[in-house]
Amino acid sequence: MDSIGQRIKNARKNASLTQLELAEKTKLSRSYIGDIEKDRYNPSVSTLELIAAATGVPASKLLSTSGQTPTPPRGVRIPILGKVVAGIPLEAITDIDGWEEISPKMAASGEYFALRIKGLSMEPKLHEGDIVIVKRQSDVESGDTAIILVDGEDATVKQIKKNKEGIMLIGLNIDVYPPHFYTNREIADLPVQIIGKVVESRHTW
Repeated sequence: MDSIGQRIKNARKNASLTQLELAEKTKLSRSYIGDIEKDRYNPSVSTLELIAAATGVPASKLLSTSGQTPTPPRGVRIPILGKVVAGIPLEAITDIDGWEEISPKMAASGEYFALRIKGLSMEPKLHEGDIVIVKRQSDVESGDTAIILVDGEDATVKQIKKNKEGIMLIGLNIDVYPPHFYTNREIADLPVQIIGKVVESRHTW
């Protein structure tokens, strides 16, 4: 019998959709759809319903039959990027420094990548060599820790403080990185770009 991933792949192809087109229709990431089709883990019911609506195949037909043993959920690999470039899709970045794993539930909620901490500016919370898991997004809330690109330089990890005049980048170790404030004009001209939100850190022993 076909696996659930194979049935989803067949449904997508029968609907004349690429993985990217299905991702756009369902608001899921392309890499997540690829992992489902490869049976790396079972999709949730809500994900099946999104795929069913996009392909025109009832969710009941996509589900595993009672005679099949469900594929156990597996973690999803995400790249540890050596460099982050604004506007470049993650799948197009080839500078990869290794791999980390996140849960299927997390992977289904957006696009994620990992970065290795360099320097001492975020001590004592983050140490050099630690890995941070980042959800790719172009804005964050004041108080969040984010990945930022300033004037096209390498990505930096800093806490964000916002006000109506601009944003301040804060390193927890102010002896290494005193707070830097950027006006709204500087944000546009340099530019100062938020690439993602840090959602988890992993300490390297």
